[in-house]
This record gives sequence, C-alpha cells and structure tokens, in this order.
Amino acid sequence: MKLSKPGKNILVSVENITPFGIWLFVKGKEYFLSFEDYPYFKTGTLSAVQNVGLFHGYHLFWPELDVDLEIDNLEHPERYPLKSQATGGGETRQ
Repeated sequence: MKLSKPGKNILVSVENITPFGIWLFVKGKEYFLSFEDYPYFKTGTLSAVQNVGLFHGYHLFWPELDVDLEIDNLEHPERYPLKSQATGGGETRQ
C-alpha cells in the first residue's frame, strides 16, 4: 500500500494562528493574513477560524464568521484598497 504525501489533496487549511494573524494554505501556496488587515479573524473562535472552505477554486469562505475572500485579494492586495472597518473587538470605527 502506498500512502499519498501529507497535504497532497488538501485544497485549503489554516496552518497556524499567531498573535499577529493566521497562516493559510491554499492550493499549494501559503498566505499570511494579518489581524491588522483582516481584523475579523482576531476575535473568532479557534474552530470558526479553522472552518474555511474553498469554492470554485478561488472563493474562500468562513461560514461561522460570515467572511468571503477571493484568492486574488491575497495575491494582489493593491487591487483592493478598501479595508475592513472592524477593529477586531466587535465594534466598528467611525
């Protein structure tokens, strides 16, 4: 019996959560999502942050956090100048 390499068939997973953000593995690439740029992950529960799906090969979705991102947002943030107004503490900035 031959086993496949670890992670070979994994399309998306949260690899690490640090005090500064999360490391996301998507289709063989790693991305760092800082809490400064993505504050809605900072107050999410561990299970909510880890519960991520990949749809259509480019659409990331965290159902418990109601967060949607496209891979293009992670690869080309300069194309998406609008930032979340959430502060990560359950309130929004004015």
